Amino acid sequence: MPPEPFFSGNGIDRADLLRADPQAIADLAARADARAIVWVDGLPQLDPAGRLQWRAPSDDPLFLGLDDGGPCFSTVPAAPHDYRTQFAALGLLHPDDAPLFAAALSLGNWHRRHRFCANCGASTALVRGGWSRRCGACGAEHFPRVDPVVIMLAEHDGRLLLGRQPQYPPGRYSALAGFVEVGETLEAAVARELHEEAGIAVTHVRYVASQPWPFPSSLMIGCTAHAVGDELTIDRTELDDARWFTRAEVAAALSGDADPAFLPPPPFAIAHSLIRHWLDA
Repeated sequence: MPPEPFFSGNGIDRADLLRADPQAIADLAARADARAIVWVDGLPQLDPAGRLQWRAPSDDPLFLGLDDGGPCFSTVPAAPHDYRTQFAALGLLHPDDAPLFAAALSLGNWHRRHRFCANCGASTALVRGGWSRRCGACGAEHFPRVDPVVIMLAEHDGRLLLGRQPQYPPGRYSALAGFVEVGETLEAAVARELHEEAGIAVTHVRYVASQPWPFPSSLMIGCTAHAVGDELTIDRTELDDARWFTRAEVAAALSGDADPAFLPPPPFAIAHSLIRHWLDA
């Protein structure tokens, strides 16, 4: 089994059966053990140990679920002043709180961006404890969306294909990725993205692991594939560069070698888990 990606895990009991009962949710919010996430500048606040900070619920419409029986709530956050701070917070976040962090952030951001009905344009109201919105004009109900993204490693003769995007720190290389398009299977998306970005054909696409990615609401679907050849044709509108790395180079990069061939993705990225899984296979 691959290393479990950051943000993965069971998180808390989402208590779906309670969401349709407004009185039950109100009763939960009134309990002495109920708590609500503290938000600062569009992000859940963390203590020095990276744990989520909590307060007593007040006007928190989002019911996240039950944590060891205790009700957990959140609110719809304001937009962050600087989206770069969201990624900086990940380096501090405790892994045990990561699944709940991801759920609260994705759900809150979805509500902030979907206040109007996509069917008729009228205002919508939060229902089901925050797990959907209903239009008062046409009755349409809208649910939080998840955008599927394939993220993949291609291998050829024991070497691994990695690429870098313009916004990466100097020297960083990572797995290639792209959104799954309408009417497309995961396998087809992997093959298409690798051909579009690196000019290679692949076979034997295999699923490895997935990761919720709350920026804003993606599901990263980690895969591997075998490249038919190793000649690259790089799409420079998407990538700064792409290269094949040997197993020794990958091992040195992950071990923190003083002079690595590349800087690996951070541990909270599923690309890191995929690369480690490939190295350990």
